[in-house]
Amino acid sequence: MTKTRIHPRPEQVAELTRGISLPLPPIPESILRLVAETLTQVWRELIDRRQEVVCSGDEAEVSALLEGRLNTLRDEDPLWETIVSGASRGRESVNFDGSRLEKRPDLSIHLTNRCFNFPLVVECKLIDAARNKTVGLYCSQGLVRFVRGEYAWMSREAFMLGYVRDGCNIAGCLHPHLAKPGPREKYATETLPAPLSGVSCDLAHTAHRRDFAYLEPMSRLAPGPIEVWHLWLSTRI
Repeated sequence: MTKTRIHPRPEQVAELTRGISLPLPPIPESILRLVAETLTQVWRELIDRRQEVVCSGDEAEVSALLEGRLNTLRDEDPLWETIVSGASRGRESVNFDGSRLEKRPDLSIHLTNRCFNFPLVVECKLIDAARNKTVGLYCSQGLVRFVRGEYAWMSREAFMLGYVRDGCNIAGCLHPHLAKPGPREKYATETLPAPLSGVSCDLAHTAHRRDFAYLEPMSRLAPGPIEVWHLWLSTRI
């Protein structure tokens, strides 16, 4: 059986980024904080109204609930409508060199002042020791995708959502994991989880070096580090 050769597709990247300078300008922290607070608000609503799915469903089921509520919220919250044009789940996208055409981040939040092709990417992972959904998998099957240029390669920031069912938190689980020499090197971690003040949720951000380069005609520029905002949403409210 012949193995399909994976090769860069510069024409795909060129069309996607036509007229765009990369990396994109940073998203203001106020917008990222609003996104985090809104996701937390929606989570608490879903705990009240859809507890069974939130507490026992798989990642896709929970993310589908979030997607639906984030979109209906536009009809109820004028500020959210002003900032967000919509959310989509599993939207196909290409990686940094076009060698992969069907990457599917869990959630894409389309900001009104940003090109539709370049949403705020949100990757979602269950954290539940009883089901072997560990912080190690959160990183190796989620966080690493931002480091390798599979997701959000055109951006300076992205989100990781943890659907936490076992009482873990960022300070007690993610921080010590990324502080270990192995994971710290694997995920090119430049700054360990730093909690954000003034928020009502378990929220922190990390910075990670990205060693890939943009394709010509962008002069093979490096994208610079990516800031990942980690929002851990617990079922134990």
